[in-house]
This record gives sequence, C-alpha cells and structure tokens, in this order.
Amino acid sequence: MSVAAPASEYGFDAWVAHKRSRRTNNYLLLVGGAALLAWCFWDTVMFDTDWQRMGGALGIGGTIARFFQVDWSLLPKLVVPALETLMMATLGTILGCVLSLPVAWFGALNVTPNKYIFYPIGRFLMVLSRSIHEIIWALLFVGAVGLGALPGILAVAMRSIGFISKITAEAIENIDPKPVEAIRAVGGNQFQVMYYGIVPQILPVIIGTIIFEWDINIRRSAIMGLVGAGGLGLFLFRQMAMFNYGGVTLVVLAVLFLVGIGEIISHYARKAVI
Repeated sequence: MSVAAPASEYGFDAWVAHKRSRRTNNYLLLVGGAALLAWCFWDTVMFDTDWQRMGGALGIGGTIARFFQVDWSLLPKLVVPALETLMMATLGTILGCVLSLPVAWFGALNVTPNKYIFYPIGRFLMVLSRSIHEIIWALLFVGAVGLGALPGILAVAMRSIGFISKITAEAIENIDPKPVEAIRAVGGNQFQVMYYGIVPQILPVIIGTIIFEWDINIRRSAIMGLVGAGGLGLFLFRQMAMFNYGGVTLVVLAVLFLVGIGEIISHYARKAVI
C-alpha cells in the first residue's frame, strides 16, 4: 500500500499538471488568434479604407438609397443579354462536358492508358481548369478571339472541365470491378468495357454533375461581360460606367431571376433523370 499510494498521487498530479498546461496553451492560442484577427482588421479595413471619401453615415446611406430606385425603363433591353447569358451557360456546359471526357479517362487510375504518363496529365488538367478563375479564362479568350459571346462560352467550358472530369474520374475509380472483369473475361475490348461495364455505373453521377455545373455556369456567365464577353455582365458594366445605380439594381435582379430559373430547372431535371 505504501508503494501504490505515492504512484497514484504522482499520476493524479501529473494529470492535473497536464490539464493546466493544455488550458494555458488554449488561452495563449485564443489570445494570439484574437490579436492576429485584430491586426488583420486594422491593416486591411481601418488603415486602407478611404473613410473621408465615404462622407460618413449619411453619404453611405444616400449611395445605398440610389440602388433602390430601380430603372425599370431598361427592362426591355435586358431580354437579349439575358438570353445570351443563358446561351453561354448552356453551350459552355455542353462543350466542357465533351472536353472533360478524355480528361476523366486519363485521370481515372483504373482505366487510364498509362498511369505514369496519361494519369499525371489528366490530373494536371483538372487542377489547371479549377485553379484559374473564369474571369481570367475570359480575358485570355477575349484577347484570342475578340469580344462577344464566344470567349464567354470558351471560358465557361474551360472552367467546367476541372469539376466535371474530377467527379467523373472519381466515380470511375469507385465502380464495382466485377462487371468489367466479366466483360473482359468473355473477350470484350476497351470500348465495350467502357460502354457496358463502366458507363451504366457512373451515368447517374455524370448527369447530376452536368446539371449542377450548368446551374453554376449561369452565375458565371452573368459576369462574363465585365471583361467584354457579352451577356448581362456587359450590360452591368455599362450601367456602372454611367453611374446608373437603378440600372445596376435592375441587372442584379435579372441575374437573380436567371439563377432562380436555373435552380428550378436543375432541381426537377435531377429528380427526373437520376
């Protein structure tokens, strides 16, 4: 008993010291995080903001009030840009879907032609597409093919490749290998393996991903005009250049309407197909 008691007391004291040490470390982390957050807020908000230009609370309130004076007279002029935005989203999604198929084939480890050459290429293309923002893609294509809807379509397509191909490749890697092995056992070629053994298993995932990506591309297409790629974004840029706050609000409402329509269509399309 005389030996066990000191050991028990020592173990309890060590546990208490450990809890105190953890509590102290948590407090230090909390204080350090609060200090870092306060420094970031001061450096990026308080220091870099031109408070005099805002004109105080009355100036900010007056500017915001202008946005509520919606310029409804521009509504007939929004029909064509809205349709152009919807067209860019649809065509860009279709083109991105077509281009993502070989990328997904290269990037799926269990079906890639060569895991040392084509697999890294496929994964690199996925990362490249997702890493570059659609505005950057639009700027590149505007410089290459000029102004209009075409650079917007190409930008949306390039941005869609990474998402669609990554989801598709991961779905291919997670398929049940038994149908594939059965087709190969009876002498099926690579196309038959892909068409009869792989596609039926991943088709619901592909269709759901494409519909979801189209829904996202409506939002992307709405801002393509800011860099000259047409659609509602170009109309928005013109209203901002003329300081027509009511026109800006009307364009924002049109974008919200398009996004809402796309959300409804994608919802029912997923329920009908999947």
